[in-house]
Amino acid sequence: MIKYAFYNFKFGFLKIGYRDKVILSIEKVNRIEEDGERSKLSDLAYSQICEYLEGVRKSFDFQYAVYGTKFQEKVWDALGKIPYGETRTYKEIAEMISSPKASRAVGIANNKNPIIIVIPCHRVIKTDGSLAGYVGGLDMKKTLLKIEKGDEANA
Repeated sequence: MIKYAFYNFKFGFLKIGYRDKVILSIEKVNRIEEDGERSKLSDLAYSQICEYLEGVRKSFDFQYAVYGTKFQEKVWDALGKIPYGETRTYKEIAEMISSPKASRAVGIANNKNPIIIVIPCHRVIKTDGSLAGYVGGLDMKKTLLKIEKGDEANA
C-alpha cells in the first residue's frame, strides 16, 4: 500500500508517496486533501528537496522508483542525465532516446513525471529557448532554473 506524507514548501504543499523504503511520487499540491503519514524516508526526501531549494544540494540520494510506459521510462531516465544547471530541449531529449521525431511525446511524458524536482523535468525547454509548461507552474520552473544557475537571490 502506498502511503502519503504532506509538507509545506516554497511553492505550496509537497505530497510524497512511498512504500517500504522507496519513494514512488513527489508532487506539488495546492492543498492537503487527507491526513498524511510521515516516515524517516519521506522526511529524508523532504529535507533533501529543501536543501536543493536553498541551493546547497545538487543531487538526491534516497531510493526512488518510477513506473510508466516504456517510452515514459526512457524519457524520465534521459531527464535524469541532464546535468544540474543545464537545460535540454524536447527535441534533444527525443534524440537522446533514439526517437528524433517524438518531441511532442517527450513533452507529454515530461508532464507525467511522477517525481518532480528529483527527476528534473524542469530542465526541459523549447527549441527557441523559451519555457514551456511545467506541472508546478511556470513560476516554479523559472525559480528552479534560477536556483540551479546560482541565482538564489532572485529565485
